[in-house]
Amino acid sequence: MNMKSVTGIGGIFFKAQDPDKMNDWYKAHLGLDTSEYGVRFEWLEKSDPSKTGTTQWSTFSETTDYFQPSSKDFMINHRVEILDQIETYDFGKFVHILDLEGNKIELWEPTDAS
Repeated sequence: MNMKSVTGIGGIFFKAQDPDKMNDWYKAHLGLDTSEYGVRFEWLEKSDPSKTGTTQWSTFSETTDYFQPSSKDFMINHRVEILDQIETYDFGKFVHILDLEGNKIELWEPTDAS
């Protein structure tokens, strides 16, 4: 298998007691243009500046099971080139792994439209 490396951060997700209030706080105090899904930061691809990349910042309910089997309160989504069995959606391909300390890591290969 040809080893590929992470190409960027696709998202930062964390649990909050009240995600809506947390989004409102970040909007009011740090100027983030949040919605119910958080905020999306756009940037240009280093390898091809004609392509736009994104990083998603989102809050989740503290009772979400989306981060399982990790028991941590956060998850980082890494942008990568994926070579193995994956799930495919309109916005990209995903696979999950756990790191040494049990943190869930979401690997994402975006579509060109993402």
